[in-house]
Amino acid sequence: MKFPGSVLASVFLFVAETAAALYLSSTYRSGGDGMWQALTLLFSLLPCALVQLTLLFVHRDFSRDRPLVLLLHLLQLGPLFRCFEVFCIYCQSGHIEEPYVSITKKRQIPKDGLSEEIEKEVGQAEGKLFTHRSAFSRASVIQAFLGSAPQLTLQLYISTLQQNITIGRCLFMILSLLSIVYGALRCNILAIKIKYDEYEVKVKPLAYVCIFLWRSFEIATRVIVLVLFTSVLKAWVVMVILINFFSFFFYPWILFWCSGSPFPENFEKAFSRVGTTIVLCFLTFLYAGINMFCWSAVQLKINSPDLISKSQNWYRLLVYYMLRFIENAFLLLVWYFYKTDIYMYVCAPLLILQLLIGYCTAILFMLVFYQFFHPCKKLFSSSVSDGFQRWLKYVCCNCRQQKPCESVAKTDIRLPGGRDETPSSSKVSSVPSQIFTTDELCPA
Repeated sequence: MKFPGSVLASVFLFVAETAAALYLSSTYRSGGDGMWQALTLLFSLLPCALVQLTLLFVHRDFSRDRPLVLLLHLLQLGPLFRCFEVFCIYCQSGHIEEPYVSITKKRQIPKDGLSEEIEKEVGQAEGKLFTHRSAFSRASVIQAFLGSAPQLTLQLYISTLQQNITIGRCLFMILSLLSIVYGALRCNILAIKIKYDEYEVKVKPLAYVCIFLWRSFEIATRVIVLVLFTSVLKAWVVMVILINFFSFFFYPWILFWCSGSPFPENFEKAFSRVGTTIVLCFLTFLYAGINMFCWSAVQLKINSPDLISKSQNWYRLLVYYMLRFIENAFLLLVWYFYKTDIYMYVCAPLLILQLLIGYCTAILFMLVFYQFFHPCKKLFSSSVSDGFQRWLKYVCCNCRQQKPCESVAKTDIRLPGGRDETPSSSKVSSVPSQIFTTDELCPA
């Protein structure tokens, strides 16, 4: 049975970040910074409450008679109790013989064009561990993008204004960045397992390293760009955030309304129509929060029973990173023209260049992951290198087609208007035939 390392990582980040937030808020209180204390506590306690609700919802404890569990979650001790429960199940799994097992069928990733279907026995203990892993993965995503991401932005903004970074705040920002990167990593793994649910997916360590570097560069550069822009134009950053947020919040709903599909009634049997609407709004809220800082990898599809799109949309991925790069460059350009005296000793052009290169580095690691380390790359209809080759081929074909057109234009300018000589007319008539035969050089 697989060691529940993801559960341990989630609980560690949850406890460490909460403790650091409480400590830092106490320092703000002693320093007389009431507003920073209130915002720090808000971005810490609100995701804590959402994490407790997520764990209760996944384990369906609202409809079960477990008052002690509900009390522990009310006291914000739910993740610690769940972690203790996970390790109790893991330690007892090899010593107790299970009378009932279920059989699952998974297909292996094709090798040499062949894919075998394998059967695996899953006991009750392993099924419970799977539920716990799923619950903690979702809780980590909520903690990352509804708590750690705004928390990191806030603390970096405070450090920029005060031009000082204390040891406690530095440690807190490192924990917040790790929490965001870990949440983004869980989004990638969750997207892979949902899209390729019928296959046995095994993610290699190098894939984890590549995703970690990709997300680290992407999130760090995004947060720094937002902080720089906020430090010079506080009022305009609200408009930038609202445009980003509501664009991603309403995008799944617009696709749902355009599809003409009926409202999903069977999302959860215990929920009414109002409850289903609240859950879907919360999911789109989380989806918008993720895309504010990085590519979500998981694409919402409200008219689908799984609520997740299983198709790999490369066009949407390309458009997202192109628009995000343009937006980051525009925000940095505005910051350059409106920067204040606190950036007197900062080389602004070099900082802008470093941030843009950092974002391009994130895109590079993303392409490396999809090309070499994606666990299901053999199932892709086209790889990253194939798409790049097609793009080069398209550019070369356009360049070749423009050259004969330019030569025709030049010959038409040189020839006199009313000449009826046979040799010259034959020379002119031979040029259009060259234009039509250039398509043969560029096969589709």
